[in-house]
Amino acid sequence: MASSYKLTYFPTRGRAECIRFILSYGNLAFEDVRVPYEEWPALKPQTPFGFLPMLEHEGKKAHQSTAICRYLAKKVNLGGKDDWEDLEIDAAVDSIHDAILKVSALRAETDEAKRKENMELILKEILPDNLGRFEKFTQKNNGYFALGRLTWADLFFVSLLTGMEQWAGADALKNFPNLLNLKKKVLENPGIKKWVEKRPEDIPRPTK
Repeated sequence: MASSYKLTYFPTRGRAECIRFILSYGNLAFEDVRVPYEEWPALKPQTPFGFLPMLEHEGKKAHQSTAICRYLAKKVNLGGKDDWEDLEIDAAVDSIHDAILKVSALRAETDEAKRKENMELILKEILPDNLGRFEKFTQKNNGYFALGRLTWADLFFVSLLTGMEQWAGADALKNFPNLLNLKKKVLENPGIKKWVEKRPEDIPRPTK
């Protein structure tokens, strides 16, 4: 019997949720360790580079969520069949990640008035523009982000939707039928469905 994985992250979905999705999709046993925020300073020196998530398996430790996702995706046939296919998947993931970074930077504004302006810009322009691009892209790829089939790029996108819908609204995808259908297909996978049904609720990071 294969040994299980140990995934350590904060008590939230964040950067670890796609990893949890991939493990669940492949029915790979894993221990989901959620570190209370107040315990992080003591644990930090024990991590490879002082960051989470961290994956442990057979005495080895790995960090960086994208690298972990790529590694696990190959284990469960969600990666490419050759280097070029891996490139297409990575390009899709990086495109999604770029959109996240742009939005996150604007949402991090601390000035209340400026933050309100930023949110209006995000909801009226940036988010619809990015989702529109993803909609067209998936339409050309048989409903997926890469290769015309399910890959970890699709799990990456869907794993982020819960967080996005918290501030953009539950109907954020209503004008993007391909993305809505992709969300449905991913969440209907038996392993992922089982995970989503049992996963703990997020605990927000304390504000300073």
